[in-house]
Amino acid sequence: PENLAQKLPNLIELYLRSNNIDIIPEAIGSLAKLQSLDLSDNALQVLCPELGRLRSLRHLRLANNQLKSLPPEIGDLRDLETLDVSMNCLSALPERLHQCLSLQCLTADRNSLRCFPRQLCQLHSLNELSMAGNCLAFLPLDLGRSRELQFVFVDNNIHLKGLPSYLYNKVIGCSGCGLAMHVPDGRLLAIDTGELTVPLPAEVKAVGSERDYVLPLEELTMRALHTLYSPLLKGEQPLNALPPISLPKSLFELLQCPLGHCHRCSQPMFTIVYPKLFPLRETALAGVHRRTTVSFVAYCCSSQCLRMFALQR
Repeated sequence: PENLAQKLPNLIELYLRSNNIDIIPEAIGSLAKLQSLDLSDNALQVLCPELGRLRSLRHLRLANNQLKSLPPEIGDLRDLETLDVSMNCLSALPERLHQCLSLQCLTADRNSLRCFPRQLCQLHSLNELSMAGNCLAFLPLDLGRSRELQFVFVDNNIHLKGLPSYLYNKVIGCSGCGLAMHVPDGRLLAIDTGELTVPLPAEVKAVGSERDYVLPLEELTMRALHTLYSPLLKGEQPLNALPPISLPKSLFELLQCPLGHCHRCSQPMFTIVYPKLFPLRETALAGVHRRTTVSFVAYCCSSQCLRMFALQR
């Protein structure tokens, strides 16, 4: 109703999810005390700018609508802590969103976002960022610079090939990112298409110790396959240069997207990494993190590279 604010001037929470609402009246901006607004699972295509007048709003949920854009006035919500705009049709986020200095959790999964505005790196209270299932090709280099940001999920952005260095030591989700392999018609690399899904062995994503002188057989196999078949799939070798092989889906996906590359020799790593911790004291980064000791973690492919790798002073 248009007179909602007049009837309920002290309203604090308003939950309207799972209805068939396709328009929000401008009068909603008069709910001066509203702190939580849930409009998920409706039929909204546009939002009125008057939402920016909800200065007490802390939680705004708009998931699973048909929104193609967000009003710039959303940046006026200085006390906003949670924003969920997942499962919409958004191609961009408003730059003024960086004015929501209290924002702690931003969820924008399954949209059509092509970039993450660099201005949003100024959200120093942001703790969790989720942008899975979009069209991201890159992330700002400053992303992750804030100590508060601990969780970043960008899974299934097939054009995303790399992550900013500041995201070291964060909880990262990037499964399914990077260009998918374009397998020729000869199907030299095949995926098992049966109902059975072969799980990755327990050794996958294991962390090796410096005393491990022998790499696991699975890791050696994956590195050998990557060396043999990568040039073929890039068109650098003829189609019949190698015999066909068949891999379980789990290993096939792992072959496409290694866990990382060695800081020493750039060797792709698939099931095991060797971490090396470098404490950095009294550096320029220390001021950024408001402490005098900052650690950098390097990842190597073997105990030999682990011993040889050193940071440039």
